[in-house]
Amino acid sequence: MATNLPGKSPNMARRAAISAFAGSTIEYFDFVLFATASALVFNKVFFAGLGEQAALLASLATFGVAYVARPLGAVVLGGLGDRIGRRTVLTLTLLIMGGATFIVGLLPGYDVMGAAAPIILVILRLFQGVSAGAEQAGSNTLTSEHAPEGKRGLYTSWTMQGVVAGSLLASLVFVPITAAGQEFLLGGGWRIPFLAAGPLMLVAFWIRSRVDEPEVFTEAIATGAVRRGLPLADLFRHHWPNLLRVIFCSLYALTGSILNVFVLAYGTKTLGLPASELILVSTLAGVVGLIAQPFFAILSDRIGRKPVFIGSVLAIAAGFFAVFAALQTRDMLLIAGVLIAVNLVAVAGNVVQASFYTEMFPTEVRYSGVAVGTQIGLVVVGFSPAIAAAIQGPGPDGWVPVAIMGAIGMALAAISAATAKETSGRSLPGSRPAASGSEPEGAAATAHAG
Repeated sequence: MATNLPGKSPNMARRAAISAFAGSTIEYFDFVLFATASALVFNKVFFAGLGEQAALLASLATFGVAYVARPLGAVVLGGLGDRIGRRTVLTLTLLIMGGATFIVGLLPGYDVMGAAAPIILVILRLFQGVSAGAEQAGSNTLTSEHAPEGKRGLYTSWTMQGVVAGSLLASLVFVPITAAGQEFLLGGGWRIPFLAAGPLMLVAFWIRSRVDEPEVFTEAIATGAVRRGLPLADLFRHHWPNLLRVIFCSLYALTGSILNVFVLAYGTKTLGLPASELILVSTLAGVVGLIAQPFFAILSDRIGRKPVFIGSVLAIAAGFFAVFAALQTRDMLLIAGVLIAVNLVAVAGNVVQASFYTEMFPTEVRYSGVAVGTQIGLVVVGFSPAIAAAIQGPGPDGWVPVAIMGAIGMALAAISAATAKETSGRSLPGSRPAASGSEPEGAAATAHAG
């Protein structure tokens, strides 16, 4: 049954949106710090004994290790979020991410600890992955359940605003650090933003503690819906069509791993472009995206999630080729213009995910459905920088296989979204009463698709 609770508090809805923004900002500041450092620093600090090319591949693969752990976080923490509460689990994800990032900032390098240094680095990256596997899905779930009807796209957009803001902040802090030169960067300058993660985590923790559990979730507890066995069992039995849709739609995230991680490594290592300038361009593109996202969220509330998402991923597919072609010119103004333009259309798909996915699932499996679906899809995404480095061909056209890989991912995301039902303008799917028994599988899939 659809749930439309008249008692929703506008004040609590705003708090939930602010909490989502703060939590996602800190989570993705921490997460993208590691991504940037894996492209610029970790190959020399933690993998120096492997040789230049092998060290770079190992460093990029370490970035991808988190994406192996993310499904574990989605299964364990997502399931807990559907049983004990959204806010409790979101507090835990924040502490795990912030603690792991802070410890990375203290970790001695290969020259001090030898092989133990990269091993510990990988373990800390795994903890980051467990946390990230549940953070974004939980923030989207919490905010969508608090949001007023007809404005879920706008309210949940603040989770994605936090994702962009955190990614932007992580890139921005490396601009002066890289500009100060390699000696400062490798001598310990890279540690500064990692150590800053500790106090930032405490601020986000306080903000998140002021948000209540959504009424739709407490109602589900009262009716016994959340006690009917494991959320995952219900998810795979009754909601697998939408789970598959979310998995393939999540290939959208190839956008970030290719444009933010591989392009940085490719531009600096292959083309010899200044790292500080590429990071600055990425930062400017992020600013544009931060401004544009709420407008695309409002647009999705008015015309629907599907047209905004599908239009975005198809434009990105073409944009990959444009970005790599621009890089070949070594003209930073042209590179900046193309990257900003591609990022502008990319944020449309990014922001719509927040409402689109949560609206596919009922209350008792909403957190699990979004978390598990997105994180399974992101396993491939996590290793895409390393895969891209491996399939990169020789010569000036060596980027073509990478662009093709990205375009195929966008095409699969578009096809998957096209098979979904439009969810904009509809009430969130509610919980099935505990005493009602199981619905026929076809009926459940239809009812919960939108």
